[in-house]
Amino acid sequence: MSQARAYGAQSPSSGLAPLNIERREPRPDDVAIEILYCGVCHTDIHFAHNDWGFTEYPLVPGHEIIGRVTTTGSGVSGFREGDIVGVGCMVDSCRECSACNDGLEQYCLEGCVVTYNGHDRHDGSTTYGGYSESIVVSERFVVRVPDALDPAAAAPLLCAGITTYSPLRHYGVRAGHRVGVVGMGGLGHMGIKFAKALGAEVTVFTRSDAKVEEARHQGADRVVVSSDREQMKGIAGYLDFILDTVPVQHDLNPYLTALKYDGMHILVGLLEPVEPPLNAGALVAQRKVLAGSLIGGMPETQEVLDFCAEHGIACDVEMLDIRNINDAYERVQRSDVRYRFVIDMATLRD
Repeated sequence: MSQARAYGAQSPSSGLAPLNIERREPRPDDVAIEILYCGVCHTDIHFAHNDWGFTEYPLVPGHEIIGRVTTTGSGVSGFREGDIVGVGCMVDSCRECSACNDGLEQYCLEGCVVTYNGHDRHDGSTTYGGYSESIVVSERFVVRVPDALDPAAAAPLLCAGITTYSPLRHYGVRAGHRVGVVGMGGLGHMGIKFAKALGAEVTVFTRSDAKVEEARHQGADRVVVSSDREQMKGIAGYLDFILDTVPVQHDLNPYLTALKYDGMHILVGLLEPVEPPLNAGALVAQRKVLAGSLIGGMPETQEVLDFCAEHGIACDVEMLDIRNINDAYERVQRSDVRYRFVIDMATLRD
């Protein structure tokens, strides 16, 4: 075991503060990584505040990790010291079930091991995330960062990026399709970029007139203010897909109306019961589909990084001194960031 400096929460109300954690010595298939950057995801805040009721403390959040390889285990063949690599939302799975064999480790039938607030499959120890100076991860759950990507801006691709890329690829979005994006946060702005790069026409739904120009700046072909009934009527039956990134309960029914027959509404943000209730008649009458998607497997996570390098796609980020993490959490909750905080881990070492 080795000691590592980190920032973490001791209780739902403690806020985040410095602490020391233990990292294991590399196993034969492990990669030891010096963390350079870590994105701040809204999920980090939910876990820090125990919003979902199963946080184990102390908690060290962070699952959008970019770093430099410092050591590799004896069985590692894909990485070497000095490589710039990434670690996302998972650090292990059973590796034997049908989902794992299909490269869909996020759907592991035994449950994947998440990067923080999880338990190591070998020794039962708690997993700690990327708000720290180092991490040790199995080679299978490490991805290579292409040279063409800015490492800091690449960090959110490991959650916000793969979360929006995966369903667009899985459900076959391509040139000629019309895609709607609901929500203009960290996920939503990436959804716009990916849909455009895949050749789709993109419509953004926003509740605020103030975000119309920003949505167009991000690449939207059309912007609909969802609180305007006339604008919503004007897009009825128009879209092939809707990528819904909103993480809180909201009325899905008006958006279903915007889909054409055989259209698909994909949830990537909402983890709670649908409220208000869904009008199932809108699905049945025109064979529409309500679907969901969770991050992506390891092959697809490497694919999204390579895709971004090829197409010049990056997340819009604001760099953060880790000593300001509690203020950053408050700003995220106010939607006062465009569009993702990324912690410069040099501020932890300083």
